[in-house]
Amino acid sequence: MSTEAQHPSISETSQEHADLSCVGNPVVDPVEDLLEKFQHRERIQAGSLLISIFGDTVVPRGGRIWLGSLIRLLEPLGLSERLVRTAVFRLVRSGWLDSTRIGRRTEYFLTPSAAQRFEDAAASIYAARAPSWDRRWRLILVIGELVGKDRELLHKALSWHGFGALNNNSFVHPNANLVTALESLVTEGLGHLSHQLKPLIAADVGLGAAASEAAMVQTAWDLQQLAERYRNFVARYQPALAALHAGASEVSDENAFLLRLLLVHDYRHLLLRDPVLPDVLLPADWPGQQARVVCRDLYRRLLPATERHLDGCFQLADGTTPKATQALTERFRAADPLALAD
Repeated sequence: MSTEAQHPSISETSQEHADLSCVGNPVVDPVEDLLEKFQHRERIQAGSLLISIFGDTVVPRGGRIWLGSLIRLLEPLGLSERLVRTAVFRLVRSGWLDSTRIGRRTEYFLTPSAAQRFEDAAASIYAARAPSWDRRWRLILVIGELVGKDRELLHKALSWHGFGALNNNSFVHPNANLVTALESLVTEGLGHLSHQLKPLIAADVGLGAAASEAAMVQTAWDLQQLAERYRNFVARYQPALAALHAGASEVSDENAFLLRLLLVHDYRHLLLRDPVLPDVLLPADWPGQQARVVCRDLYRRLLPATERHLDGCFQLADGTTPKATQALTERFRAADPLALAD
C-alpha cells in the first residue's frame, strides 16, 4: 500500500488549515511555531544539537568551522555563547570533536571515530528510500559466557548498529555490515570479546513449520514505541511542509536553516532507535515510510535558502567561507530515479 493512501496529502492538509481559518481560529505559521516551541523546551541538549549541525552542515563544507560561526548559527535557537562553548568543550573531552588554532581563532571538527559514526548514520538519514533485502540474515552469536558488564555493553554497542536480540547470546539484523559492526567493537573498547563472537550469514531454507520472518522481527525488536515516535514526527513537521507547498508561509533564509537543523536533529534521533529494516519486514502501515517522505521533501525544499544563509554566516578561522560539495545536493536523491525535481 502506498504512503499516499495511508496519510492525508499536502493539499488536503492545506485545505484543513484553510477551513480552520474560516471559522475564526487564529492563523499560526507552522514554521514559526516549531522554532518557538523548540526555544521554550525546558532542557536543550546542546551537545546533541551540535553533533547534528556538524554532520548536516559542517561536513559538506569541508568538516571544519570557526567557533564564532557556531555561536552565531545557534544563537537564534536560544543557545547562549556560554552554553555553546561548554557543549563544545564537553564534546572535545568525550572524543567527539577536536580543534586547531589559527591565530586567535579556533576551528573545530569531528574526530575520525565521530566522523565515521555520522557517515554510517548518514547512509540512513539521507537515503531516498528504505534499504532492499537479499533475504539473508546477519547473525552475531556469543560463544560461551560473558563476564561482568560485557553482555550489557555488547548489547548496547550492537543495538547502535541496528541489531536486535533473539536472546542474550544471539543478535540479528537483515542488512547490517558485519565487518563494520565488529570493527566498531574494537573502537569502543570491546575488542577483547572478539574471540567469543561468531559472525554468520544465514538464509531461510523455506521449511513450512519454521518460525516466520515476522516472528523474528517481533522477537528481536519492539517497534511499537518507535512507530508512535514516527507518527509524532509527521504530525510535527507535515504542517510546515504543507504551508511551504501552498505558499502560506514566508520563511527567511535564517529560519529555513534553523528548521532544517531541527528537522535533521529530530530525524537523526529517530533513526538512532530504528534498526532500519527493509519494507518487506515492516507492517504495511509503518509510519516510518511517511516520516521519510516528509523529511525528504521538507529538507530539499529548504535547502537553497539554508545554503544562502550559510554563505553569509559560515566561516573558518581564517575568515574564508568554504562552499558545499556536490554531495549535499544528492541527499535524499541518490539512486532514486522517481525523485521529483525541485
